[in-house]
Amino acid sequence: MAAAHDHSPAPVDRHPAALVEDAAARLVGIAARTPLERSERLSALVGGEVFVKREDLQPVRSYKLRGAYNLMSQLRDTAAGVVCASAGNHAQGVAYACAALHVRGRVYLPRTTPRQKRARIAAIGGPWVDVIIEGDAYDDAHAAAAADARASGATLVPAFDDPRTIAGQGTVAPEIVAQLGRAPDHVVVPVGGGGLLAGVASWLGERRPEVVLTGVEPEGAASMTAALAAGGPVALDELDPFVDGAAVRRVGDATFPVVRDAGARIVSVQTGRVCVEMLALYQTDGIIAEPAGALATAALGTEVVPEPGATTVCILSGGNNDVSRYSEILERALIFEGLKHYFLVDFPQEPGMLRRFLDDVLGPDDDITLFEYVKRNNRETGPALVGIEIGRPEDLTALTARMDASPMHIERVDPGGPLFRFLL
Repeated sequence: MAAAHDHSPAPVDRHPAALVEDAAARLVGIAARTPLERSERLSALVGGEVFVKREDLQPVRSYKLRGAYNLMSQLRDTAAGVVCASAGNHAQGVAYACAALHVRGRVYLPRTTPRQKRARIAAIGGPWVDVIIEGDAYDDAHAAAAADARASGATLVPAFDDPRTIAGQGTVAPEIVAQLGRAPDHVVVPVGGGGLLAGVASWLGERRPEVVLTGVEPEGAASMTAALAAGGPVALDELDPFVDGAAVRRVGDATFPVVRDAGARIVSVQTGRVCVEMLALYQTDGIIAEPAGALATAALGTEVVPEPGATTVCILSGGNNDVSRYSEILERALIFEGLKHYFLVDFPQEPGMLRRFLDDVLGPDDDITLFEYVKRNNRETGPALVGIEIGRPEDLTALTARMDASPMHIERVDPGGPLFRFLL
């Protein structure tokens, strides 16, 4: 069996900020200097100045190119090629670097990776990259990639857990300060394995230590929060893969101490709130963001409340969203906002009961979005699953009162119950 090559660099004798600046020099002509845009919507929301760092406009539509290329451009031996594991964005960065550096690569993706990302990886890497689907989550894909590296002698390119990856991701920070012309008061960073947050913290901690730093995780994958509570990286027992770009069961051994020592505040946001923000970015700002890309801005005004008049920069980390997911995103957003509800309606076996339901139960602003008889052997009678969209969250009280007054037995499907899982 061939030994895996990680080609670890010599012991670091330079400060982390200098490593970030070295990485920035390597990335000239490779990574885009993405725009820093003021958001009218978010500025009005928090009563200050909010800017969005548009990493979704990188050649691979995410910041991951920075870390992947910085690491791979320093490898001394690439004869056996490289392997990586990714939820999709890191793989695109590796694929781009493989094509640019003429290095053979294999990328391992979990089955949850959207098809749009799979297709992009293949297109970016071209003949230099093979795409392999393995496991249900990032950690499964990572185990397969690590096994490949051990067997083949290929170099494993970590998505976040390597000082070279961290330094590359951190190049976002000096760009922000240069584009703004000064240090912002607050920087908000999405968190998966911690590479971006650790890189930004490395540079700001030395060059602009006055900046407040906040990391935002998805509620269903809060691995950095768990690590800080445990005093070190720990594996989550359960993982929600919806925010696929940040659905990491265990943060990195290299990223954790940097984040811990930086004193960054870590918060988490609910999936529904991420979906609401994705729709706001699309409909109001004209930005296509993937779920992980919307994490930082989703936290504003709730989990992250800047001081009045403060200047805040949110990193929009990626825009690799599959258009086929928007129906689910809209559904989750409506449910989160209290505008979409589901009911089991047991119609009496009498003529005209459906008409009576429409006339007596539904309000003027209520719409039926789903109507499906549960007893498929007799579509004229029996219970039905009914989805109703209401005009305002407070309209639910009147709707349920009309349901209670009707002769039908109506049961609301609890959003937190097991039956609801079949609807999303």
